[in-house]
Amino acid sequence: MKSVRLVAAAFLALCGAAAANAPAPSVVPYPAHLTPQAGEFTVDATTPIVFDRADALAAAYFVDLLRRSRGIALHRRTGANAITLRRDPSIGGTEAYRLDVTPHGVTISAGRSAGVFYGTITLWQLLTQTPGKSPRLVVPAMHIEDAPRFAWRGLLLDSVRHFQSVAFIKSFLDAMAREKLNVLQWHLTDDQGWRLEIRKYPRLTQIGAWRVPAGGQGDIDPKTVKPRLYGGYYTQAQVREIVAFAAARHIAVVPEIEMPGHAMAAVVAYPRLGSVPNPPTAVSSDWGVFPYLYNVDDKTFAFLEDVLTETMALFPSAYIHVGGDEAVKDQWKANPAIQAKMHALGFADEDALQSWFVARIGAFLKAHGRRLIGWDEILQGGVPPDATITSWRGIDGAITAAKAGHDAVLSPAPVLYFDNRQAEGANEPSGRGAIVSLGDVYDFDPAPTSLSDAERAHIIGVQANIWTEHIREERNAAYATFPRAAALAELAWSPAAMHDHADFFARMPAELDRYAAFGLPHGPLAADPAPLSPTIRDSHELALCSSAIVLSIEGPQPFTGPRPVFLHDIINPCWIWKNADLAGVIQIALTAGLLPFNFQIGADAEKVARRPAATPDGEFEVHLDTCDGAKIATVPMSQPSPGTGLAAARGPLAPQAGVHDLCFVFTRPALDPYWALHTVELVH
Repeated sequence: MKSVRLVAAAFLALCGAAAANAPAPSVVPYPAHLTPQAGEFTVDATTPIVFDRADALAAAYFVDLLRRSRGIALHRRTGANAITLRRDPSIGGTEAYRLDVTPHGVTISAGRSAGVFYGTITLWQLLTQTPGKSPRLVVPAMHIEDAPRFAWRGLLLDSVRHFQSVAFIKSFLDAMAREKLNVLQWHLTDDQGWRLEIRKYPRLTQIGAWRVPAGGQGDIDPKTVKPRLYGGYYTQAQVREIVAFAAARHIAVVPEIEMPGHAMAAVVAYPRLGSVPNPPTAVSSDWGVFPYLYNVDDKTFAFLEDVLTETMALFPSAYIHVGGDEAVKDQWKANPAIQAKMHALGFADEDALQSWFVARIGAFLKAHGRRLIGWDEILQGGVPPDATITSWRGIDGAITAAKAGHDAVLSPAPVLYFDNRQAEGANEPSGRGAIVSLGDVYDFDPAPTSLSDAERAHIIGVQANIWTEHIREERNAAYATFPRAAALAELAWSPAAMHDHADFFARMPAELDRYAAFGLPHGPLAADPAPLSPTIRDSHELALCSSAIVLSIEGPQPFTGPRPVFLHDIINPCWIWKNADLAGVIQIALTAGLLPFNFQIGADAEKVARRPAATPDGEFEVHLDTCDGAKIATVPMSQPSPGTGLAAARGPLAPQAGVHDLCFVFTRPALDPYWALHTVELVH
């Protein structure tokens, strides 16, 4: 990719002194072809914008972006020195466009409406390369010919684990559009909730959309004297509103209706759908993989077809995502009727039964003009010939799919799982414990070298996922997404040959200024941890003793507002302060929270460290040098304050000389709840 310095030099050479103060083109994603020209063009409130009726939506969106971000209100009128949107049938490709900036005006040309729209996005970015509102905006003259590398440029938003408002989803879609992302996979059903109104089956949302939050049993409604339920769902009217909002921004909303696994909420609502005789009676607030699968009888398929019929009426997208992941088949194995059906169909195992299940749903979707897409587990046991794969368990699923002639979307964990933290430090919101930085995302290669050119053509795009088990607040969901979505957008749009890490980071400050103009929460460009205090540390500033399942998660209290966040390994909550100077330290002080052990982790639950308690609420222990070293402090714990979600405690520390590692652990009376360290202080 041309570096910022080379592009700036080209502008200076071609444009002379008039361009001396012109910024380099800080556009994200970067266009496929950009050629500087002589001169510049000025935009102010008198600049006409010219367009035909077919491009009225694109024009209105551009005018609104410029008004909101820079305070300039353009109007449709004729005249010289105009911004002109026009159709040119010679420009091939649904999303391709051409943009010409001269001293006498700007022309955006495209064969289709999406191309016109993306041309206006590029022009808006060229006009907003410096922060702040201004009555006059100047853009250097240039010629751009642009089209995306991939057709699928997506984000997944999980609205099941934590419910987001319609207003938030619209703002999320708006931010996607400004970076030319064009697919929102909307995760609407799972074990922890059913979020989509299905009129034929009202209990899906009456019962399946609500749960008692883990650790929230104390949040009692005084009117009912029962725990307040957490959840919500989207009415069909709201869905239509969101889908239309997205379509105006050339974003396809792909609904995800999970099957055959992740079905607990549906089974709670309609027990006959389950594969066990005594299914649960309430939606769980646990995270992880549940064993509840749909039954495989005709009545269950009739239900799923009814659900998909109403879903297709709401979502015009070509694809319907059916999940297919993490289907633990123990219940199928233990169900005599299911086993009898499996053998009657001639299947050797439950993977083949799942393949048949998915194929039957795929045939139903195909008959209604839609395409099935699912997670890479649907490859097990065979997959319908026209199915598309979303590869999340690394890139191997996409490679297998492409070699077999299936289209695939790359969405591998951890690099494209945006619920992983972006940086170190106590100020990061909650999420998974691993660090996936902006640079990590940008350096991901979406073109597997093990594929031939023909096979690589089956990689239709990339998608990042924002799972929300540990992201309760809407602003934190946005923070987790941006600016990493900008790196994803460039991977998905710009040609591979133009990929340049340093150049991308040089263009990103302007993008962050655009985020600020719209009040969009976002993470940092790069990790810049604050210096460590010699006497007090947050859990995020300590080393962990192990890294089996590392999470940075909120406590359950307070019930409203911000909550403390704890970094720990749920299998072994244990922290190390490395190289602590203990000279003159006489006490240890700490804050900690009690967290619900609401994790469905199967046999790994047997690996959870258990340290018996001597007092009713357990103790905080400090060990010298190693976790098996001498115990130099034991501090009894007491219940956290509901107002802060934290318990404060302190106790004497046996005098030590010099520098040592300190290992911190808690004892506990039971597995649930368990203590997690928030801060620790060495008191002199």
